[in-house]
Amino acid sequence: MSVSGKSVIKRLDWFSVLLYIALVFIGWLNIYSATVTEDTANIFNFSALHGKQLSFIIASGIAIVLLLAIEANFYERFSGLLYLVSMVLLLGIYPFGKTINGATSWYNLGFFNLQPSELAKVATALALAKYLSDIRTDIKRPKDQLYALGILLIPVILIVPQPDPGSALVFFAMSFVIFREGLPLYYLGIATTLLVIFILTLIYGTLWVLIILALLLVLFLLLKKPSFKVPVIPLSFVFVATILFSFSVSFIYNSVFEQRHRDRFSLWLRLEKDPRKLNEILRTIGYNTYQSEKAIESGGFFGKGFLEGTRTKGNFVPEQHTDYIFSTVGEEWGFLGTSTVVILFTALLLRLVYLAERQKNPFSRMYGYGVISILLVHYFINIGMVIGILPTIGIPLPFFSYGGSGLLFFTALLFIFLKLDANRLKELF
Repeated sequence: MSVSGKSVIKRLDWFSVLLYIALVFIGWLNIYSATVTEDTANIFNFSALHGKQLSFIIASGIAIVLLLAIEANFYERFSGLLYLVSMVLLLGIYPFGKTINGATSWYNLGFFNLQPSELAKVATALALAKYLSDIRTDIKRPKDQLYALGILLIPVILIVPQPDPGSALVFFAMSFVIFREGLPLYYLGIATTLLVIFILTLIYGTLWVLIILALLLVLFLLLKKPSFKVPVIPLSFVFVATILFSFSVSFIYNSVFEQRHRDRFSLWLRLEKDPRKLNEILRTIGYNTYQSEKAIESGGFFGKGFLEGTRTKGNFVPEQHTDYIFSTVGEEWGFLGTSTVVILFTALLLRLVYLAERQKNPFSRMYGYGVISILLVHYFINIGMVIGILPTIGIPLPFFSYGGSGLLFFTALLFIFLKLDANRLKELF
């Protein structure tokens, strides 16, 4: 039988599908372990959290069938409309949204809490790919750069006030797609420099930043070739702008950030020197991370065994079935288990990079890199947060953490791309 006569199922990249199934299954096992009680031990108890997650998995399976049944060009053709709908849903959160844990980020549908920011990630990845793949778009032009940035900024502006800074950060990660398609790298250099200056100012203060900049400038002048003419005006502008930004850090930190955000930065960067205040932060803002680290540490190399995690069973780690699910893996499955999860995620991301690079359709390639950037930032920040090397910002682990919206839309994000890839094979024959 020719390839053109095969069903879309046979044209799917089954390696990616199997990695997805493995991550969802392992995630569900750990949700079961983190939430099960003597009264809810039945895996088909749909009133329990693990039972609800199982229903979300079934719903995601149905969604996969529907997504694969839709013609591939539908996603490109209607990407703008889907983006518009998702923005309207984000805007509607403010008058009609449900507040959970201090964030108004959900619609209460009765049987299901819908988080529109998850839909917005899929829609934004599609809309950005559509815009960048348009033959009239030239990412070297400032106007087109602003339009592309605007596609990312609109959902950020709507999500940050919920407040949900973690989800907002994910949209900035999609700027990787723009860089992949030719955005000058000096923009990345500027953003990285500003981040470094921000952190150095918080740790050492503006005076030390000024001293470091002066030393770097002197070093540059000493090491430059005699024939090289120093661009005095641009260099002076950069130096002054950097100092002004460093002076603004204190205002941004104290006036823009909320106290809970400042506490998380203080804990992450070890800014707080007062033992009493530091202990207070550890018992409040830093409690989850501290308990998570202890749970992972107690698992050792082989782990304590499935359903044998004492810290998991003792409910030491709050939100362990959602943002901190990785700590359950560490305690019960040990280093072997956490390594397996990291390998599975890394294998999936590398496979998606391979699939994106082989796309002939620019839209499919760019959407593929949008998928990669979203999954990567979730994966990297969530695990970094759980093991204490990054501040807590409330980002779930894809395919792993409890939640219907997360699982459903991460699944959609992935399988739309797999559909586009399967369509590429169809067009070759």
